[in-house]
Amino acid sequence: MIDSLVTFVIDVSGGSAALGIVLFTLAVRLLLLPLNVRQARTARIRERLAPKLRELRERHGRDPERLAKEMTALYAKEGSSPYAGILPSLAQVPFLWLMYRVATHPTALAGHTLFGAPLGEQLAGVVAHFGLASAPFLVFVSVIALVIAVAWLSARQIKVAEEQPEPMKKIMPLLPYGSVLAALVLPLAAGLYLLVSAAWATGERAVLASRPL
Repeated sequence: MIDSLVTFVIDVSGGSAALGIVLFTLAVRLLLLPLNVRQARTARIRERLAPKLRELRERHGRDPERLAKEMTALYAKEGSSPYAGILPSLAQVPFLWLMYRVATHPTALAGHTLFGAPLGEQLAGVVAHFGLASAPFLVFVSVIALVIAVAWLSARQIKVAEEQPEPMKKIMPLLPYGSVLAALVLPLAAGLYLLVSAAWATGERAVLASRPL
């Protein structure tokens, strides 16, 4: 199944596996766009309702069931839900899993490269096979550097709600850097997927934040 999928994507992209990964990633992001618009709308609603949500927590903090019911009702008046914001993250899981399977498949990406760097190879493997002073290593490092830059931009976009617990306020700005850790240990194909996906998401958030929803 994995080999068939990779063959199809490569054929569609004119024989380039790297271009195929980019096109596949863009297709996934387009597919998830309606959910992301909904997530952005939910974030704006949450900001607007922050004072009322704080009131509810102070009033019903000792009764979690009543608090959840009141919060759901408050969001429902706005045509939303407290859980609407997590849908895009959950929706991405199958695609991330699929890309991981493709990137770690022993034969799917055999012989396919990005500027000479094997798409199915991890950073450690590139160092072992080509050395530090090599074009494949520089390609891998360039992709990771771009992932870091996008993660930094993404972290700057994060707005932490006042009502969030203090530990979460510290953790949330660090979450985008999880893609950096993943790019360091996963094959180059997965790193390329993470780069394109994160870059799209960062640009998408910037556009949605500047437009009425």
